[in-house]
Amino acid sequence: MHMAQDAKLMGIPQLLQFNTLLILATLFLAIVGSQIMSANLGGNNIIYSIIILLLALGLLVVSADFFIEGAKGLARRGGIPEVVIGLTIVSIGTSLPEILVTSTSALNVTENKEVADFAIGGILGSVLVQITLILGFVALVKGLKIRPSWLNRDGLIMMLSLLLMTLFLITDEGITRIEGIILSSLYVVYISWLLYNRKEIMDQESSGEAESIELRSLSWSGAAYFVMVLIGLALAVFAAHHLVVNASDLAYEMNIPHSIIGTVVSGLGTSLPELTIAFMAAQRSQGVAIGTLIGSNITDPLLSIGIAATVHPLYLTDAGADMILLVILPASIISTAVALLLMRTSYEFRKWEGMILIVIYFIFLAVCEYFRRVGF
Repeated sequence: MHMAQDAKLMGIPQLLQFNTLLILATLFLAIVGSQIMSANLGGNNIIYSIIILLLALGLLVVSADFFIEGAKGLARRGGIPEVVIGLTIVSIGTSLPEILVTSTSALNVTENKEVADFAIGGILGSVLVQITLILGFVALVKGLKIRPSWLNRDGLIMMLSLLLMTLFLITDEGITRIEGIILSSLYVVYISWLLYNRKEIMDQESSGEAESIELRSLSWSGAAYFVMVLIGLALAVFAAHHLVVNASDLAYEMNIPHSIIGTVVSGLGTSLPELTIAFMAAQRSQGVAIGTLIGSNITDPLLSIGIAATVHPLYLTDAGADMILLVILPASIISTAVALLLMRTSYEFRKWEGMILIVIYFIFLAVCEYFRRVGF
C-alpha cells in the first residue's frame, strides 16, 4: 500500500474516503456478486471459480496490507520502538496471507482431506517463489549487496527451518499437532532472540534505512488505526476462506492436484506482499529486499504451517504425497541451497545470478506439469 506523508492527523471520516478502503469494498462486493451470479445463473463453474479465486487473492493481499498499516500505527501510538515493529509486525504481517490460508485450510480438513495438500503445497510454493522468482527479478532490477550477518544468522535459520519441516513431513507424511506446536514455538524463540539482541543487530545493519521503506504511512488517529485492524483482518479471513474453497473447487473441476494448485496459485499469490516490499527496497538500493524474503521464508515453514497444524493436523493424501515429497519439497530445498550459495559469491547478487533463479522456477513448473500428465 502506497501512502504519502502527511502531517495532518486524520480520523475515521477521512478513512472512509481513503482509496484503499474503496478498493477493499469493490473487491468484497465483486466476490459476493460473483457468488450470487454463479448460484442463480449457472453456467461454466470453472470460469466463476477462476474469477472468485483471483478476486480473493487480490482482496487477501490488499486487506493484509491494510491490517499491517493499522497494527503498525497502533504500535507506534503505544510507544513501541520502530525496530521492534519492524522485527515483529512487519515480519509476521507480510506472511499474514500464508498464515490465514493455511489455517483456513486446516479448519476445512475434516470436510475435505485434500486441502491439507493445498496448505502444505502453498507454504512450499511460497518459499520457492520468494527464493527463486521474486529474488531473481529483484536481482535483475538491480544487483544487490549481501550482508554477511544475514547469511550467518538468518540464512542458516531459513535453511534449518525448511529442513525441520521436511523432517516432520517425511516421517509421518504430514505435520501433527505436536509438531505444529514445536514449529510455532521455535518461531517465538527466534523472534524473542531478535528482540533481545535488537541493539546489536541494529549496529550490524549500520543504519535504519530498511525501516524507512516499510514503515512510512499517513498520520491517522488511534480510532482510525483500530478500524484498519478490524476491517483488514475481517476481510483477510473472508478472502482466505474463499481462496481455499474456490481453489479446491477448481482443482476438482480441472482435475489438477490440490498440491499443484496450492504451490503455484496460492504460493505465488500470497507472496505478493513480499514482492511489493522487495521491489520497493531494490529501487532504493536497499539490501533489505533480501532480508525481507529470508525473514518470510523463516516465518512460513515455522509459524504459518505451525499454526495450521496446531489448529488441525495436516496429513498428505495419497494423491498429493508423491508430488509434494518427490518434486515440490526437494525443489524448495535445492532452490534455497542454490540461492544461499549464490549469495556467498563475493556477498553480492549479480543480475546473471538472478536469471539463474528465475530459470530454476520455470524448470520447476515444467517438471510439475510433466509429472501431472504422466504420473509417478
